[in-house]
This record gives sequence, structure tokens and C-alpha cells, in this order.
Amino acid sequence: MLYLHIPFCKQACHYCDFHFSTSLRQKGALVDALIREMELRNDYLSERVLSSVYFGGGTPSLLDEMELAAIFKAIEQHFQLEPQAEITLEANPDDLSIEKLKSLRDSPVNRLSIGIQSFAEVDLRSMNRAHQAHEARACIENALKMGFDDFSIDLIYGSPSTSDAQWLENLRIAFDYPLPHLSAYCLTVEPRTALAHQVKTGQALPVDENQATRQFNTLMVEAEKAGFEHYEISNFAQPGRYARHNTNYWRGKPYLGLGPSAHSFDGHSRQWNLANNARYIQLLENTQAEKLPASGLYEIEKLSPAQRYNEQVMTSLRTQWGLDWKLIEPQFQAHFLQSAQEFLASKHLVQEGQTYRLSREGRFLADHIAAELFYLG
Repeated sequence: MLYLHIPFCKQACHYCDFHFSTSLRQKGALVDALIREMELRNDYLSERVLSSVYFGGGTPSLLDEMELAAIFKAIEQHFQLEPQAEITLEANPDDLSIEKLKSLRDSPVNRLSIGIQSFAEVDLRSMNRAHQAHEARACIENALKMGFDDFSIDLIYGSPSTSDAQWLENLRIAFDYPLPHLSAYCLTVEPRTALAHQVKTGQALPVDENQATRQFNTLMVEAEKAGFEHYEISNFAQPGRYARHNTNYWRGKPYLGLGPSAHSFDGHSRQWNLANNARYIQLLENTQAEKLPASGLYEIEKLSPAQRYNEQVMTSLRTQWGLDWKLIEPQFQAHFLQSAQEFLASKHLVQEGQTYRLSREGRFLADHIAAELFYLG
């Protein structure tokens, strides 16, 4: 798996704590640096055949045709794509003009992840999104016209501006389209964001946990009615239309992340790149492969057995496939079984053979349950 972080946005959403810049001045230089990083680090993955490529951000739909073509040329030089590889590009509705969609259709991109967030103008303004409500609908309709039948949209629930009635309307609009995949996230007030400052100074209301719980419940009910499988806490898909790239994340598959702030995982350690565009560009202009580990481009954390177990618990229980007890390293099996008894008794966990899954009620407490199952000794 290959992840490419494109750290540019037209404007800053109030809730976002990802690494990005609203200045596009360095975009071309950063694409060159990203290609250089690919050249220097393509041996990170033992398997050079890619089942998926994911352009995240930021706003990857800000890449122009030549920049995207240059990145794909580099991918072809250093990796081999599976014949049916999933190639996803995150996009904002205001970028998806007919001309842009034609360009993307003629590229290797075969899946879009569209940041709708809401179909209501009041929500979009409160989040400081760059698009308008009419563009949210238009981009889906245009993507379908241009032949993109594999796409996902993002929606946000739990915002103080989103009434229960509006959330239901957002879902109704979404499910009126032939939508194969939906990602829905609860609004979270992250530190050092504009939203955190607004809440602290009384300019914005905090998230109402009861409202968020109600809207999550509505989400599960309406998605099931529309034929979606709730295959991960925040993700819903029509049968067989799961996001392959993200599913492999949750199943602990290795991946290489390129670009400022991008993370990589090889099964035993994690790496994360520095989150500074100018420094990232400078380092990759002047660093040779043999000096890369000491260059300051990235940090490495070697995972202990306990950390690997904790991550296995956290990611596996978020999915419909659950956690196979036999796949837990032997030294943690007894701890898991003992810790799980409380949640089996409360019916927040269900056991089927050697597999443990969250029940419908357990999904409301997913993070708490995972934390209680962690090994902290």
C-alpha cells in the first residue's frame, strides 16, 4: 500500500488538525520532493506490488494534471500496480468541475473520496468549508456522469449546527444517490484548531455528546435500511464495496507514507515524516539515500509486543470482522480473555467461536472497550 500526503488546502476548516498549508506557492516543489522521497524510500516495502494507492491531505484535488501525471510516472518506475489496484484521490466538491473530472477519469485514479461533510449551508459555513451546498450535490451528479461509479463521500455528525432533522436529511440525500460507500465522523474538538479556540472563547458551542450519540444511532439505522454494511465504526459500504486501502490499514498490513507528516508501518515499527513543507523540500533536495536515516526527515518508533497487541485490539474491534483470539500473541491471550468477560456479560462484546466483535450497543463504546482490553503492564 502507498499513501501520498498532499498538504495543501484553499482554506482551513475550523475542525481540522491535519498538516496542511493554505499557500500553494510551494506545491510544484513539494511534488518534486515527494517524487524524490519515493525514489529514496521505495525499498521500505518488501513487496513492490501495490494493491492500493491513496492520495490524502490536505486536498489532493488541488494537484493539476501535470503534477498528478508526474507522480504516477514515478509510481510506475518504482512499483508495480496490481491489475485491479484501487487508486483513490480525496477531493473537495468545489474542485470537481466537469473539466477536472474528465482529467481524473483519463488518469489512473479509479476511486474518489469526496469531502461533502454536509448538504446544508449552515453546517458548511460553521465548519468553514470552501464549497457551497449546491456544489455538494452537483459534484456527485457530475462524477456519476463522468463514469466514476466507485466513490465515497464523507459526512460529519454531532455538530451543534446540525439538528437531528438536518442529519436525517443529509442521510436521505446521500442515500438517494447510487452511493457505494459512506464515511461518517463525529465532530471532534481537536487541540490547536480554530474550533477549539472558538469553543474556549464562547464563540462556538461544544459538542453535545447526547446529540452525537443520537445521530450515530440514526446513522446506523438509516444505513442499514439503505442496504449498507457497517463494516468499520466510521465506514459503511454496499456489499463488497469496502475501501480496500483503509481495510488493509485496519488489518495491520504494511504501508509506505510519502509527504510531510505521512506515516509508514512495516509490521514492527512506525515512521512519521516531519510536518514542515519547506524543511521537507529542503531535505529532499540535499539528502542522499545513505544519509536519509540521519537526515531528520522522519522519526521511528519500534513497537513493543504490548504495543502491537494494543493496536491489534483497537483496529480489529473497529471492524465487522472483529478480533480472532488465536491471532493474539500467546503472552496476551489470557489477559484478553479475562478483560473481555465484563463486556461479554454486558453484551457489548459478542463471541462467535474464537472471534470477538462489538455488538451494536458496543459500537457506542468502542474506544472505551478497546482501552479496557489494552495490556499496560
